[in-house]
Amino acid sequence: MVLHIRRQEPFIVTLFYHRKILCLNLSRFLLFFSIFFSLYTSNTFASEETTRNAVQNAFIANYGRPADPEGLTSTDRNWYQPEINTTWQWQLSGDINIAYQVDMYDIDLFDTRIETIASLQNAGIRVICYFSAGSWEGWRGDATRFDKQDIGKTLDGWPDERWLNITSGSVREIMLARLDLARQKGCDGVEPDNVTAYKGNSGFALTAQEQLDYNRFLAKSAHKRGLAIGLKNDLGQVIDLVDHFDFAVNEQCHQYNECDLLQPFIDAGKPVFNAEYADRYLADSRVLCSDTLNRQFRTLILPVNLDDSFRISCEDRNFE
Repeated sequence: MVLHIRRQEPFIVTLFYHRKILCLNLSRFLLFFSIFFSLYTSNTFASEETTRNAVQNAFIANYGRPADPEGLTSTDRNWYQPEINTTWQWQLSGDINIAYQVDMYDIDLFDTRIETIASLQNAGIRVICYFSAGSWEGWRGDATRFDKQDIGKTLDGWPDERWLNITSGSVREIMLARLDLARQKGCDGVEPDNVTAYKGNSGFALTAQEQLDYNRFLAKSAHKRGLAIGLKNDLGQVIDLVDHFDFAVNEQCHQYNECDLLQPFIDAGKPVFNAEYADRYLADSRVLCSDTLNRQFRTLILPVNLDDSFRISCEDRNFE
């Protein structure tokens, strides 16, 4: 705060102002001194969380709650929450085909133009923006921001991608920037990929608990920005994460007989968007589609590179 006093104003004004500031600072000092003295005498310094909460509560009681820097809180729940029967299209490469009559598109955050996102939304279609939250991709515009020590081993089957150290504060800052980009481009939600580093040979000694912490960090950060967020695969942690995510995006649960693990999303009234790639489903999808419709999943049969070269939707199949 800067006090502007014209030269002709009496000196006593300046003196009064500085005395006011001095008194205010002294009162704050006494407040926090009393807090720490109380904690010390009650032997609660052993708990860091207790100390932090006490200081925070005292500050709020005396000075009010600090404003949320994002202007949003996770309790508002003002982000897009797709219904269980939401139809979708998933395309991550090639020119985006915007002709499908569906409720939601899932497209690449970096490669998709703002105009394409706006065009879909003007047609009443919600837009989910894909990015990798767990792997380094050398062709991305922010690839040089990652520290070398945070880049691990190559992903199995994807030689151009390498696992990231999800416990790194630097990695998390980059992911926050990606969520900010999604918000700036007008995305309704995000699909962060590769959130299962704890299961693979990532080059880092990551635990299941660290993965849960990272995935919850992504969910909370997306919601603070008014973005929906989907859980990509990570079937082994569905029960722990279903309350934090708005939908699930899964690959090949039918092929590998894993679809039962996604039932908690359906039970919570949240959609499961499933993609299958096996060639056998192109020849005959009746069993697959019958099963997926009974589960209330939204299943597409797609090319593995997701370039829209073909698309079969179980909702469009007629089995009569």
